[in-house]
Amino acid sequence: MGEERRVRVAAEVLELLVREGTTVAVAESLTGGLIGATITAVSGSSKAFRGGVISYATDLKRDLLAVPEELLRREGAVHPEVAAAMARGVARVCGASYGLAVTGVAGPDPQDGRAVGTVFVAVSGPGGRVWGRELALRGSREQIREGTVDEAVDLLAGVLKANIGEHSG
Repeated sequence: MGEERRVRVAAEVLELLVREGTTVAVAESLTGGLIGATITAVSGSSKAFRGGVISYATDLKRDLLAVPEELLRREGAVHPEVAAAMARGVARVCGASYGLAVTGVAGPDPQDGRAVGTVFVAVSGPGGRVWGRELALRGSREQIREGTVDEAVDLLAGVLKANIGEHSG
């Protein structure tokens, strides 16, 4: 997805959040703040974007976002349960309705037994529900990071549309 489409999807996400009176926070590892930058590129983002945590280091995932130490020891930082815990943790830390989290391997080397391009995205929402997506991205480090942003914002948009459908039906 190009930058123009990426910002358009982020604007749609913010519109849905504002309409529902909800908020989002992000926990980013491999993207290093790109998701937060994408969302805050939209004028008026402060109405629904609470903030985020760039938890690049594993100990920050544990200490700031309450990812269980046993999970990190057993599975490493690149795992779907880690992404889910990060999403729940950032929503709690930032006081947001939704948490969006990404963890993965941008390269150049594999990590925690995971191939370059392996990414896990998670969204936590009201009622403790979590939605996830596993990605196998290809390309350069920058392409993997940008692809992660695209997929993360897209997953959040889908979750919000589904939740709004549940509440309005």
